[in-house]
Amino acid sequence: MKETRYLWAITEAMKEEMERDENVVLIGEDVGSSGGAFGASRGLYEKFGSERVVDMPISEAGIMGLAAGAAACGLRPIVEIMFMDFLTVCMDGIVNQVAKMRYMFGSQYTVPLVIRTPSGAGLNSGPQHSQSLEAWFAHVPGLKVVMPATPYDVKGLLKSAIRDDNPVIFVENKTLHALKGEIPEEEYLVPIGKAAVKRAGADFTVVAVSRMVHESLKAAEALAQQNISIEVIDLLSISPWDKETVFNSIVKTHRLVIAHEAVKNFGIGAEISASVCEEIMDELDAPILRVGAPFVPIPFNPEKAYLPGAQDIERAVKKSLDSSF
Repeated sequence: MKETRYLWAITEAMKEEMERDENVVLIGEDVGSSGGAFGASRGLYEKFGSERVVDMPISEAGIMGLAAGAAACGLRPIVEIMFMDFLTVCMDGIVNQVAKMRYMFGSQYTVPLVIRTPSGAGLNSGPQHSQSLEAWFAHVPGLKVVMPATPYDVKGLLKSAIRDDNPVIFVENKTLHALKGEIPEEEYLVPIGKAAVKRAGADFTVVAVSRMVHESLKAAEALAQQNISIEVIDLLSISPWDKETVFNSIVKTHRLVIAHEAVKNFGIGAEISASVCEEIMDELDAPILRVGAPFVPIPFNPEKAYLPGAQDIERAVKKSLDSSF
């Protein structure tokens, strides 16, 4: 094992996949000699050249159109969209084209396309650069959506996404870029669609994604001091999501909190909650609670005051433990 940062694990995954397969290309704004807006592509332009690391004009719609055509013609593009908010500029390309191409043409060709995009608040980037919009894309058939929380998972999931024959929205919370963690020296993959139990527990299940996994682990540690045993599940993939792991945990603990950074209203927590109620309602001893951001635009300053965190998860757990059907 070796220690690395979340951002460097992304770079390493792209480099290894570009070395492994000459059809893998990187497309985006400032991904070339500049090394990417957050530095994720540093060194790739020098190693692979301008035909495989392609700097594009400031036109997300143009970038997505190029990537869609390249994927349909046999390449495996990695697209970097500088901020998740900017996916709104190329929604037609993603939702009406990329997501539907393989289906509409009867799988005569595949669309192996990864759209990497940093999301999330906390760096005072303002309401147009800090959103978490993953629920929009999870709602679209034909797209896979993943949200890794650790250096280990971000590298393994990115390599799996690049090898997948379907379009993958790859969401990186920008506040995690500096996070350190251990990854294996040898090659490994993390499967899309499989959740991970980050902390085993007996009294309560907390399902979380991305940055909120770390907040859930903080809450679990604090609650352990009060003799409350929390099982923390990192969903990793939100479309498809791992019902089996989540349901098995609920069967054990009989209580559930779902935590995500996106606004609580109409978020992925609502889909998970509905699925649990439809399929294993009898296993619950108390109502499901959701932790998410308030339903307002993200304030520029202070963004951190807007964000849900460990204390919100603690309060939700205690509220659930004090209630029952």
